[in-house]
Amino acid sequence: MIIVDGRVLACERSAPPEVAGRWEFPGGKVEPGESDQVALARECVEELGVRVEVGDRVGPDVPLAHGRAVLRVFAVRLLDGDMPRALEHTSMRWLAKDELDSVHWLPADKPIVAELPALLT
Repeated sequence: MIIVDGRVLACERSAPPEVAGRWEFPGGKVEPGESDQVALARECVEELGVRVEVGDRVGPDVPLAHGRAVLRVFAVRLLDGDMPRALEHTSMRWLAKDELDSVHWLPADKPIVAELPALLT
C-alpha cells in the first residue's frame, strides 16, 4: 500500500462488472518467475504510472474467496517525486484514518483496512 503524509492510496475498480465501483489497494497478480515484490513494483508502474521501492509486509496473508490465491500487502515508497495517476481505475483517493469507511472496499481488502489505523498516525 502507498501511504503519504498519513493517508493511504485507494483505487476504485473499473472492471470486471461484478467488482466495478469497489475499492482496493494497488497491486495485482504475480506472473511466473516474479517475486511478490517485483510483481508489486511492475503493477504500480502499469496501474499508477509510478515507480516504487517495496518495503515490509503489512498484515496477514488473506486467502481470496476463490481459494486459488492469497493477498499479500506490502508498504511501498514512491520514488523520485512520482505521483500516482488512475491509469486502470475509475478514480483514486488518498484516505486518512477517519475516512477508511467512506469507500466500499473489496472483501479481500477489508482485513487490511482493519490494520491501517495503526499505520496512519
